[in-house]
Amino acid sequence: MILRLARALRRDRRGNVSEFALTLPIWIIMVFAVFNIGRFFVARAGIQNGLGEAARAATLWPRQSNDDLQAAFNDGVFGLGAKEVPTLSFSTGTSDGQAYVDLGVTYNPGFSLLFIEVSPVTLTYTRRAFRPT
Repeated sequence: MILRLARALRRDRRGNVSEFALTLPIWIIMVFAVFNIGRFFVARAGIQNGLGEAARAATLWPRQSNDDLQAAFNDGVFGLGAKEVPTLSFSTGTSDGQAYVDLGVTYNPGFSLLFIEVSPVTLTYTRRAFRPT
């Protein structure tokens, strides 16, 4: 009797469409979340790469100007649109008689999960590069 009931339930396909209709919005939101999280990590890696390129350029002789460092940063950044590339902040100083420049960048990527807006996350990175004398 139990086997007969199990076979009957296995063949019964009523309700499949309603299950699909209830779970489809959740799956769509999850797909958008995965794409946005992936975009976030690509942007994060691109900003760190650009900051590394700017720090490398800061250590070159002859000493590079801040505009040259910004250009090196822009060349090294990937994963962002042309209008999304943040600007570098520069802070100079000396440590044990050696001149340095602190390069900083702040980026606020926006997330959108279809109709659900998520509050932005602030990414802040700094890199210190010792300049040639």
